[in-house]
Amino acid sequence: MKIGIDIRTLLDAQYSGVPEYTYNLVKEILRQDRENQYKLFYNSGRDASERIPAFGAPNAEVVHTRYPNKIFNNIMQRIIGAPRIDRLLGVDLFFMPNLGFVSLSPNCRKIITIHDLSFMRYPEFYSFKRRLWHKLMRVAEILRKFDQIVAVSENTKRDIVELMGVQAEKIKVIHNGITAGFGPISDRKKLEEIRRKYDLPDKFILALSTIEPRKNIEGIILAFDRCVRERTIGDDCALVIAGARGWKSAPVYKTWRRAACRDRIKFVGYVDATDKPYLYNSASLFVYPSFYEGFGFPPLEALACGCPVIASNAASLPEITDCMAVMVNPCDIGEIAAAMAERLRQPRAASAEDYAQAVLSKYSWQTAARNYIELFNGRG
Repeated sequence: MKIGIDIRTLLDAQYSGVPEYTYNLVKEILRQDRENQYKLFYNSGRDASERIPAFGAPNAEVVHTRYPNKIFNNIMQRIIGAPRIDRLLGVDLFFMPNLGFVSLSPNCRKIITIHDLSFMRYPEFYSFKRRLWHKLMRVAEILRKFDQIVAVSENTKRDIVELMGVQAEKIKVIHNGITAGFGPISDRKKLEEIRRKYDLPDKFILALSTIEPRKNIEGIILAFDRCVRERTIGDDCALVIAGARGWKSAPVYKTWRRAACRDRIKFVGYVDATDKPYLYNSASLFVYPSFYEGFGFPPLEALACGCPVIASNAASLPEITDCMAVMVNPCDIGEIAAAMAERLRQPRAASAEDYAQAVLSKYSWQTAARNYIELFNGRG
């Protein structure tokens, strides 16, 4: 069978979330499946070949078109409906790892992954441009055209059924995987090297995500500030916030500037994927009180590294962390602060190593890829 995969998300300059998912999943699919033929598609008006990973599989070919992206997406795919990507590639099945503008033939089998519907649950967290993009996307209409939908969690599946009116039988849940590089690290020299690279304090609470309203970074800052003011954590503990700026991030920095403890809060910006395990291993605690997650990579990555985790009790996070994290109400600053103080008073739990093994065994790209291949072959 000839299978097309949309890899346009791999053109992003910085990988997080969907690009990381797409890269790891496609790489593992191509490692496991040598029977089907794959055409990996992207479009770019500029030469973007250096951004596309060299997958190196003998049964995979990268195919690209060279239209300006705005014209290709908004006019050619959304309005005109040409070219039909499956015909361009000559494939029987086309897989979309994420929502995007795409025109496909009626007789082409179509599979799409939905990561979350946060733009439906919390439109106020998005910029006007992103809200407009989702409106133009006509997500419910797109989903009706796909033969099968993959949800990355049971929570996302419920949202698709409730908010999009899709029949539950059409949706298959396939959990994401955690990259093998995440785990306990004993290399003290390398840990110290990363500590110097990001100028990390000796003892710190870590928050790692794109800085945008949905991630509730303001709540973390306010909770940490309360802990400092009420002296429920030691004077030697700092807060490190890692991640690139996203949309509507200005209030986060405003909250930071107003905090009494702003000199104990450090922003380190975007963190290279290969450096993340070292930050988790160096942190005393990882805090992730997100308002909404379709899956939630960072808490699992932290748990895989043996780092204690405080996470939101909302959306998919209780399902995904599966009793391995301390759950808090993301809207209750006092509850987040109390959980921080209490967890820091405790030594790293003896169960940390067990949690790490449980996460790595339950959430593997090998299992995810195998499930997708079975779905492609009509056995899912």
